[in-house]
Amino acid sequence: MSTIQITVQRFSVVSRNPFESVVAKLSVSIGHPDMRVFSKDVTGAKTFAELEQVIHKAIGSSGLMEFARFNIGEILRKESGAETPRILRLVVGNPLIMKQMAVHVPDAASYAPVTILIDERPDGVHLSYDRMASYLAPYGNAEALKVAQDLDSKIEALLLASV
Repeated sequence: MSTIQITVQRFSVVSRNPFESVVAKLSVSIGHPDMRVFSKDVTGAKTFAELEQVIHKAIGSSGLMEFARFNIGEILRKESGAETPRILRLVVGNPLIMKQMAVHVPDAASYAPVTILIDERPDGVHLSYDRMASYLAPYGNAEALKVAQDLDSKIEALLLASV
């Protein structure tokens, strides 16, 4: 039995644009595959080259795809009866990037795909992301850490472009 301490770095940016505009801007460059079809196609791929083709069809211009979307704000609003808060959790990633990390650090599969949190507060719409490199740093693998840092840069650029 072992336990390691992981300190997570959170990247956040605030937008003054309306919530819907921020979500739309972010969503436009992320692929939105039908996950049932995607899973079937992944399972049906006979070779790694075929798998790569399936994934490349699913990702957007950002190189990422949406795996799931959780509208937490809707749940909170049901209780309060108010129109706010609006909070949306997007689970995004790229299976090929996840593979590059997990081949070196299997625990990377615990952290990927990643979460982008979009939430509306009095000071604006917050876009937040927990840096993958901070999750993987304690494992001490330079190859996985490099992939994680590249992923962090990709997601942070996406968030900055969405404000």
